[in-house]
Order: sequence, then C-alpha cells, then structure tokens
Amino acid sequence: MHRFEELKIWQKAMNITENCYRVTEGFPTEEKYGLVSQLRRSAVSIPSNIAEGVGRNSNREFKQFLGIANGSSFELLTQLYLSKRLKLIKEESVRPIINEVVEITKMNYSLQKSLKKS
Repeated sequence: MHRFEELKIWQKAMNITENCYRVTEGFPTEEKYGLVSQLRRSAVSIPSNIAEGVGRNSNREFKQFLGIANGSSFELLTQLYLSKRLKLIKEESVRPIINEVVEITKMNYSLQKSLKKS
C-alpha cells in the first residue's frame, strides 16, 4: 500500500484535527466533556481511520476504513454547525474548517472510487 503520511487526504485531515484542537481551546469549561470532547474525537477519527485503512491487507478493507473516516467527517460537520448555532464559535473561525472538511469528503469519495477500479 502507501505510506499514509504521504497521502494528501491524511495530511489535510491532520490539519483539520489541529485546527479543531485550536478552535476548541476557547470553548467554555463546561463543554470540556461535551462538545469539545466530541469535536476532538471526531476530528482525530478522520486521519486515524485513513491511516488504519492504509495498514490493512486489501483495498476492500481500506475502503471500509475510508467509509468510517467519511462518517466521522459528517459527524464533525454536525458538531461544528451546532457549535456555531450555540455561539460557541464564530463564523470566521468555523468556516475554514467546514470548507476543509467538505474538501476531504470529496477527496475521500474519489479515493474510494479509484480503489474500486484496482
């Protein structure tokens, strides 16, 4: 397979995770075990599942983990939208992250599609 560190989708997912950690630093203390924890776990799940999929033995298994990563992307989007609705995060802080997540979901679909062909 690949070295997961070289995959653009993994690199972008790591950037999203880093940005989520940074943006949640400003959340209220009472959200530490609520949205902060959920946002961070969803974000970490994306590059983690991509990396785990790369380490599997077949393209079929890799696609399965890409599917899990994609689910985590949509979970993260929901939590970002909720954080914005609750006014825990400002539009100018959340919009770049949302755009990055949407971009990697498209990359994920393309990667899954390419794996079906091989």
